[in-house]
Amino acid sequence: MLAMITGASSGIGRDMARELSRRGYDLILVARRRDRLEILQKELKTKVQIIPCDVSKKESCFSLYHQVEDQDIDVFINNAGFGLFGAFEETDLERELELINTNIRAVHILTKLFLRKFIRRDKGHILNVASSAAFLPGPLLSSYYASKSYVLRLSEAVYEELRRRGSHVRISVLCPGPVRTEFDRVADVRFSVKGLSSEAVARYAIEKMLRGKLIITPGAMMKATRFVERFASEKLLLRCCYHMQKRKQS
Repeated sequence: MLAMITGASSGIGRDMARELSRRGYDLILVARRRDRLEILQKELKTKVQIIPCDVSKKESCFSLYHQVEDQDIDVFINNAGFGLFGAFEETDLERELELINTNIRAVHILTKLFLRKFIRRDKGHILNVASSAAFLPGPLLSSYYASKSYVLRLSEAVYEELRRRGSHVRISVLCPGPVRTEFDRVADVRFSVKGLSSEAVARYAIEKMLRGKLIITPGAMMKATRFVERFASEKLLLRCCYHMQKRKQS
């Protein structure tokens, strides 16, 4: 069994690598930081191939796929991504474009390439990492929320296409709430509620992915939040989300 993970050098990606290794999977780990990948490689018990790669660059995504296309990959996880905090007119445009390239374009390219490969074999799991942000509007984190909504809707659409063709390929999307990772430092925010541990989220995500669940939402709080959202107007959600995001300001 072989699994490949982008954004594997820290946080949920790193802990999903640990969980899959515990389950006996060999791994292909992808991230920008070779040194962190090498540290993780030494820790894991199964065979690990590391590929330093910046998936924010379109050419790197295609190069990454071509490096592994001859390998019999069973699980592909799109985990690379980051957030950017601030009012939309104030945030740095170049940084936002890098966010879009990482959170959307890379996910789109790699999902398509691995999906085609898996369909030809009629087997394989794809897990795209989104966020509970995908269900909500996101003032003060607008680009991040919008990018995760894209990941959610793309994954849902592909799921239905696969179902209708009777394919044995499975696609899932992980939508956690706050998780204790480096996300808050990179996005320059602090969460106003205590996040779940990255280890618990990774373990839950892998278990549900392997069972073929479409939308994976760890934690009772986020499940309850999704239920309540159905009864709120868009304008009320906007106001609530703004105040929630404002409390995150470092």
